[in-house]
Amino acid sequence: MHGTTWHRGCPVPLGDLRLLTLRYWGFDGEVHEGPMVVNASVAQDVVGAFRTLFEARFPTADMVLSKKFRPNADPNTKLSETGSFNCRPIVTPAGPGATMSMHSYGLAIDVNTLQNPYVATDGYVRNRYARPYRDRSQDLPGMIHEGDVVVRAFAAIGWEWGGDWSSGQDYMHFSTNGR
Repeated sequence: MHGTTWHRGCPVPLGDLRLLTLRYWGFDGEVHEGPMVVNASVAQDVVGAFRTLFEARFPTADMVLSKKFRPNADPNTKLSETGSFNCRPIVTPAGPGATMSMHSYGLAIDVNTLQNPYVATDGYVRNRYARPYRDRSQDLPGMIHEGDVVVRAFAAIGWEWGGDWSSGQDYMHFSTNGR
């Protein structure tokens, strides 16, 4: 992570982050293990939330360590990933913002990024491959819906869901403070 997702100026020191190895059910119906870096203060809670998802057999996309943030990268990707720490600004359907994301503190997690896009108030989705998933009336594998096991698992540890936001919904996003 040094020099890529973590660099000088990040709001949390490396010593305050923890590398977890979590088991999850993949879209292929098989059990997988993947890495996730989170803030040490929430590590046990995150393990508990993902244990709940595992027990419910919720299909989870590839769990990977985040890649270095590139503000001008092509947002169109067919990859669906689940991850947490990345020292970067907020990213909306309009692109990067000016403030630091909760991911920069290891206090936010994105689950199944393709199936759960950030949808602007006008319905715009930045990643064209994620646009079919903006219709939340669908019940497709890996999608997160109000009150489902994913929302309940994170609510149980005190985290809030971006799908509850009033100015655009970030369906993939869970964080300790709701931002």
